[in-house]
Amino acid sequence: MIRGVLFDLDGTLLDHRSAADVAITGWVSAYAPGHARLPEVARLWEELELPHLAAWHAGECTVEEQRRRRVRALCEELRVRVPADLDAAYEEFSRRYRAGWRAYPDAAAALDALDASGGLTLGVLTNGTQRVQEAKVRAIGLEDRVGPVLTGEVLGGHFKPSPAGYTGAAAALGLEPHEVLLVGDDVVKDVTAPAATGMRSVWLDRLNLEPPPEGFPRITTLADLPALLA
Repeated sequence: MIRGVLFDLDGTLLDHRSAADVAITGWVSAYAPGHARLPEVARLWEELELPHLAAWHAGECTVEEQRRRRVRALCEELRVRVPADLDAAYEEFSRRYRAGWRAYPDAAAALDALDASGGLTLGVLTNGTQRVQEAKVRAIGLEDRVGPVLTGEVLGGHFKPSPAGYTGAAAALGLEPHEVLLVGDDVVKDVTAPAATGMRSVWLDRLNLEPPPEGFPRITTLADLPALLA
């Protein structure tokens, strides 16, 4: 029986991609006006996210250093001068990114519907830094609808897709993994990996790209989640 639901944050409750794309494009446009590769910048920045975040999650560098590496790598790819103050450069991107934080239109209503159904403990399981992810939930107006916000920083350094991240998140809700459903947009981190711990999972495929991995349900909007649980 499902007694708790964990939601991924970026790409599930918060439209991370839109905010990040606008922010990094705006930063490069201001830093290197008229750059010929400006239309590619959002894609390049997205491609840099995974390897550098993975290095931080693995303990190979600090979160601040992985940010510096991303800015440096983007500038080198674009063949523009690397900023002398990489922290300040990232902070300018971050300021623009924060300004773009928005919840998906279906998020609040879905959380309200699950809360109204009663008996479910809700939470967020996300791979960002604790402080920033908590700030996102507040900024998009979901703080009173879902909690706690759980990241690897409060789960013993275990980020998705580490099995200990899922079991630790279930324990934080006071539940066993088999009593929890994880909903998210990443097929590995939010669907197949948690299933290996006994946790149930649902793939949120907002772009309606392809069938889910065999044996896993797929929804294209959070509006479909209450009915799926029922």
